[in-house]
Amino acid sequence: MDKYRQRSLNKWLKSQSKLAQRWLIATISLAFLSGLLLIAQAGILADILHQLIIEKVGKSALINQFVLMVFLVALRALSTWAREISGYRCGEQIRVYIRQLILDKLRELGPAYIKGKPAGSWATLILEQVEDMQDFFARYLPQMTLAVLMPFTILVVVFPLNWVAGLIFLLTAPLVPLFMALVGMGAADANRRNVKALQRLSGHFYDRLQAMTTIRLFHRAQSETDSLKGASEVFRKRTMEVLRLAFLSSAVLEFFTSLSIAIVAVYFGFTYIGELNFGHYGIGVTLFTGLFILILAPEFYQPLRDLGTFYHAKAQAVGAAESIVNFLEIRVESPHSGSQHVALSSLTIRATELEVVSVDNKPLIGPISFTLRSGESLAIVGPSGAGKTTLINALLGFLPYKGSLTVNGVEINALDLAKWRSTINWVGQNPMLIHGSIKENISLGKQGLTQQQIDNACEQAFATEFINELGYDYPISDRSGGLSVGQAQRLALARAILQQGSLWILDEPTASLDANSEQLVMTSLRTAIANSTTIMITHRIEQLKTSDQIMVLNNGRIEQIGDYDTLSKQGLFQSMLQQHDEGEQNA
Repeated sequence: MDKYRQRSLNKWLKSQSKLAQRWLIATISLAFLSGLLLIAQAGILADILHQLIIEKVGKSALINQFVLMVFLVALRALSTWAREISGYRCGEQIRVYIRQLILDKLRELGPAYIKGKPAGSWATLILEQVEDMQDFFARYLPQMTLAVLMPFTILVVVFPLNWVAGLIFLLTAPLVPLFMALVGMGAADANRRNVKALQRLSGHFYDRLQAMTTIRLFHRAQSETDSLKGASEVFRKRTMEVLRLAFLSSAVLEFFTSLSIAIVAVYFGFTYIGELNFGHYGIGVTLFTGLFILILAPEFYQPLRDLGTFYHAKAQAVGAAESIVNFLEIRVESPHSGSQHVALSSLTIRATELEVVSVDNKPLIGPISFTLRSGESLAIVGPSGAGKTTLINALLGFLPYKGSLTVNGVEINALDLAKWRSTINWVGQNPMLIHGSIKENISLGKQGLTQQQIDNACEQAFATEFINELGYDYPISDRSGGLSVGQAQRLALARAILQQGSLWILDEPTASLDANSEQLVMTSLRTAIANSTTIMITHRIEQLKTSDQIMVLNNGRIEQIGDYDTLSKQGLFQSMLQQHDEGEQNA
């Protein structure tokens, strides 16, 4: 990563801190208060030892100093605790904002873009890489201020007592950040490589976890194990590279800090034995002065050492920020949401010279033209990759397009897409159920639903037969865990019925079902979509026969369009039927 890029990422990270300015100021203030209390503690402790050793004062006469010492220790512990809390809140508030930026960008790009990368890489971006920024905002940014503020305050206290000790502090202090910067120059690059390795490993692992059944079915477990082992080894090497730099940085900081403290200690040692006699402004070096400065010596370098420790957090944050900023800076041609609405009572969809393009402006399908009138059903068929799903994505407003695609005469990109999507009842071939109860999956956050409405939808979807047995509170885990595919599809159908929209979009709704479940779902669908405008992607002969129109897509163009009786006698559709019949006979 070049220096210009690092500077721009640092600038972006620091600009985010303005969102939690109050927490950041509170963190710095509490840390500074803790430092002042530490200086007071050092003064009281040096005074107690001076009076006990030099002035031979009895312990009973120092009760007040001991009580004050205990009070300062408790107060400092409280301020340190409060600093940790405020630092965490600072990082938390910014992380929530950055995560929302990513989610908003994903929503803007839509599912057509999201599916281009493994789900694991998106999970890493949203979760782990955002979490990697916590210590940058909670610790590193406050420490940058403290690394200047605390040493300066200690110098102000030390110089009036002994200018030699102050001079030693002043001359040796720059060595710590200097060597910290030298060692840390490669840390950001190491962290960036580590983040990318983690992204690849996460995406690889998550995808293989989803496909576990298929992997076992085709006896590819050992091959995928070796592949994961290789990805894990790359990640291990990247992680060890980062840790090596972190440990090297800490060792260098500890060395120079210890050397500086040792110089101060040697100076006071030779002063006490009479070998040195300067630096004390003519009043001599007392035990109080020596003890006080020696107690403060480690604390003078501690903020700089902490900054060196947290410099790793900065490098980690810069490495994570690169992927996040690159994602947020993606400029693609995404559909624009307008503000117009259409009447919900009837929908007529018309495409004229329609060309659907990808988010990076690559042509996908078209030009095509068709009309779907209110109350009619349109079945879309074609080979894999013909453009069926692409057309649906354009209709849903997830992909940009050229030409014209209207609903009741209004262009899709001029509609309020959120309102438009709320008028659509969707049933896909892979029902997506959330982690929650059966009732939560049916309602899916829809407000104002009565129990009677839910019961009626479940009855119409033939879902009551297993809901009565399991109950509405029956928990469903991720990926429909706890239910069969047929049961999950019927829940998805009940959810679509409750949507009460004007347009039904069905994407192979019975593709993964057994004969009994397919019959139940199709019986329910025939009732639900009666007299409704419907678009269906299907290869089921029975469903094609009942469609008003059949559109045959091939290589992004309309090969044929018409009713079943007409198309079954010619062209690509006839060939597809013959292949279907041959497959049925072979089965």
